Amino acid sequence: MNRLNALIAALCPGGVEYKPLEQCCSILDNRRKPITKSARIKGEYPYYGANGIQDYVSDYIFDGDYVLVGEDGSVITTNGNPVVNWAKGKMWVNNHAHIIEGKEGVLLRYLFHYIQTINVSALIHGNIPKLTGGDFRKLSIPLPPLPIQQEIVRILDKFTALEAELEAELEARMKQYEYYRNHLFAYRDDLPVIELGEVAQYSKARINATDLNSDNYVGVDNLLPNKRGKTKSSYVPENGMCTRYQEGDILIGNIRPYLKKIWRASNIGGTNGDVLVINITDNSVLSEYLYHLLSSDLFFSYNMQYAKGTKMPRGSKEAIMKYKIPIPPLAEQERIVAILDRFDTLVNDITQGLPAEIAARRKQYEYYRNKLLTFKEKVS
Repeated sequence: MNRLNALIAALCPGGVEYKPLEQCCSILDNRRKPITKSARIKGEYPYYGANGIQDYVSDYIFDGDYVLVGEDGSVITTNGNPVVNWAKGKMWVNNHAHIIEGKEGVLLRYLFHYIQTINVSALIHGNIPKLTGGDFRKLSIPLPPLPIQQEIVRILDKFTALEAELEAELEARMKQYEYYRNHLFAYRDDLPVIELGEVAQYSKARINATDLNSDNYVGVDNLLPNKRGKTKSSYVPENGMCTRYQEGDILIGNIRPYLKKIWRASNIGGTNGDVLVINITDNSVLSEYLYHLLSSDLFFSYNMQYAKGTKMPRGSKEAIMKYKIPIPPLAEQERIVAILDRFDTLVNDITQGLPAEIAARRKQYEYYRNKLLTFKEKVS
């Protein structure tokens, strides 16, 4: 930071000139080309859209280093900043992302960091949110001398590199978690294997909607995808009867099951027909053990075999109760739960695991990015 301050004092003491984005880079939007999903041929090259990689295809139309900025769709963050991606190598880009490359005197990586700080809320219009090409080209960019750009990029890239390392570590740990979970639940000759319906059932209990609030009403919308539990519901029914769940029950999203929505209840509450409530009827099975078992990709793959519907598939309630599960002694179930709980904390807990560390590093990066990229404007 001292070096950067010295550079600013020496090279631009009177402030920094601002220019339209189109004068700071080459905008390649006219070279983009969409491919419908049915027309894509699977391959090794990333196919980018507004929010990043959407697919992988067999050919490419760009090869190099680029910054992609969402044009339409989900193109704005909760802070009002544009969705920005760094893309490198051979790729295909559709017409939902603006694409730019660097030019002499301006570091593309500097633009990558700076564009993320711009509040574009006032520029987003239409039923489908859109950052038009005209507005995009006019975005105001401060252009300090090249040595200052280089120092800013050096500092900020340290933060992004650390975050990338943590994300790679998280991905590796998630694969390890899934491997051990599948391994621990593998069928063994020395263990009884029974159908889920022999030790559990769907809840038949009911609860009045007037007894529910945002903490204890669970809709499929507030069950988090990829086995990450739940959040508060934004909707609570005002009247009628709901399916009752109790502490220890397993709740599974029964619509769009490919999202792997599952939660082990920590309280008493209610839900609707889009969520299955499974409660244990046999004390030879631990609730925690069953939760981990039904969280595995083995169960997810089985469930998808019997799901019906195209746009909004639903799992088969009958098939789910026929799912075969191994039942080790209670002491072995406790050991398995202890192992998987440690993995679960590491890869999913936003308060103490790797997600918490990544979130902290992301906040640190954003703090320094906003601090380093705030300049006094040079007065002509």
